[in-house]
Amino acid sequence: MLVDSHCHLDFPDFAEEREAIIARARDTGIGTMLTISTRLDQFPGVRAIAETHDDIWCSVGAHPHEAADHADLTAERLVALAAHPRVIGIGETGLDFHYDHSPRDLQERVFRAHIAAAKAAGLPLIVHAREADDEIACILEETRPPAGVLHCFSSGRGLAERALAIGFHISISGIVTFRNADELRAIVRDVPLDRLLVETDAPYLAPVPYRGRRNEPAYVAATATAVAALKGVEPDALATATTANFFRLFGKASRPAA
Repeated sequence: MLVDSHCHLDFPDFAEEREAIIARARDTGIGTMLTISTRLDQFPGVRAIAETHDDIWCSVGAHPHEAADHADLTAERLVALAAHPRVIGIGETGLDFHYDHSPRDLQERVFRAHIAAAKAAGLPLIVHAREADDEIACILEETRPPAGVLHCFSSGRGLAERALAIGFHISISGIVTFRNADELRAIVRDVPLDRLLVETDAPYLAPVPYRGRRNEPAYVAATATAVAALKGVEPDALATATTANFFRLFGKASRPAA
């Protein structure tokens, strides 16, 4: 079994065939999916997907791109929403200094609200990091959330090492299969196997050999195969390890029935 630890099943890209996409994932051996919240006004749709599928869980949070629309977001509000039994993580949150769709000071304010919520709720923090490696590392080292994951990791070795040092996991997307991702592949070789997750970030970043298509959870198998080769383990061993890592990190989730 594999887990897609980060996808966006509520996005319009999937609206017309969501059930078929979920079925394809199951047919490919994807036993669990985590669908991620990016805006609180869209959270009810995210939650509804998790409520209607036993093998799909969800998070609650606001993406750093959306920080300007969540400037008044409080940890208390996130904690209240996270009490729902299908919510297993806080985020995605973090900092994105590449696009700067929201002012950087608001991104940090909202990021810190998520961290406070993760600490209060005892749930893992799901972190988006882009061109803000040192800022994110410093905030995480200062605040010490209880657990978390750097999702869709494509940052530098320094952030990976600092995150691992405080107990975080590293989640690998289809980027690891891209031709120009040699630095990322070198980092993946050195990440301990018990700290790795795999994900799609669907509908984005389809791995080779699906590059250029809309991504979907079934394609996490291609990413997992690439990661297994980098780690020098069989694909089944990689699947077993990353699945165990997911359920250890996201302790509120239950494994699917055998």
